[in-house]
Amino acid sequence: MTAGTATAPDGQRRALVVGATGIAGSALVEKLTAEGWPVLALSRTPGPERDGVRRLSADLTSAESLAAVLGPENPTHVFFTAWSRRDTEEENISVNAGMLRDLLAALRGKDVAHVALMTGLKHYLGPFEAYAAGEMADTPFHEEEPRLPVPNFYYAQEDELFAAAAEQGYTWSVHRSHTVIGHAVGNAMNMGLTLAAQATLCRESGEPFVFPGSETQWNGLTDMTDAGLLAEHMLWASTTPGAADEAFNIVNGDVFRWRWMWPRLAAYFGVEWEGYAGAPRPLEQAMAGREDQWTELAQRHGLAETRLDRVASWWHTDSDLGRDIEVVTDMGKSRDAGFPGYRRTLDAFLSLFDRYRADNLIP
Repeated sequence: MTAGTATAPDGQRRALVVGATGIAGSALVEKLTAEGWPVLALSRTPGPERDGVRRLSADLTSAESLAAVLGPENPTHVFFTAWSRRDTEEENISVNAGMLRDLLAALRGKDVAHVALMTGLKHYLGPFEAYAAGEMADTPFHEEEPRLPVPNFYYAQEDELFAAAAEQGYTWSVHRSHTVIGHAVGNAMNMGLTLAAQATLCRESGEPFVFPGSETQWNGLTDMTDAGLLAEHMLWASTTPGAADEAFNIVNGDVFRWRWMWPRLAAYFGVEWEGYAGAPRPLEQAMAGREDQWTELAQRHGLAETRLDRVASWWHTDSDLGRDIEVVTDMGKSRDAGFPGYRRTLDAFLSLFDRYRADNLIP
């Protein structure tokens, strides 16, 4: 196989999924194994056993750990979905760009043909500490927009990827997702499971399912990203020559308003609901002190996870739903390049809730 060709023969393709127990990484492992790929699944703590998957455990913040674990391995396609949240963007840049740099260094000289990097719409919105604080491009966001004049760990990761690809001769792709919903537990950013936990606690307490966000989010258009669709997109770009060396947005392809979506989510859980009522009602405040309630109901219903902090990420859902700006994403570049994937976001939510129930994460 020649390095730099995303079209290596099927029998020679070997995937490395970094962050394999997260929302995006878990979906990638499922997609790749379903397509018959042998998969190396790298994470700090090993995930569940699966046919066709070999689990690797390493500290992504340690160059030595990565070099030791990846030394015997020889993947052809790398899918990087991991990140580590820090207190400042300076720290985010140091840690997250460093993880990618050290991982790619550990693979130097191997048969890598393509590296796919997952980022997100903070590419256009700015980092958490300067979130939507400056002048931004008009929506829908397009990939050709210039970088914002603020430090951003997504930009630092891209630069590490571009430099390593130029040095080693492989192709790359960048995948800018909006809010990703999928199947993972203990994830720092999981709106799907967070809203399921909120609705479950509200039903148990006889409380209404309250929209926690801003008037702009309640009334305005928005979009989201299903983790399964993101996995399809990353696999497509990594094996399609015409998609090589490009950055792409990736969202479901539909748009909606939360004032339309919220009653439908409430109906799934059989709870009354309340919409925007003059001011945001953040979940971090409304759901504070519910840990014992979750533990009790989890034990009563025999749920798989008794710790609320392993199920809900209130801060992240508050951040997404509390924005006072419209966030809509253009998918034209992917369509022009031949990617046909689509999800209806309501269906993505409801099928995800069904899966949470099947896996005994919610009653």
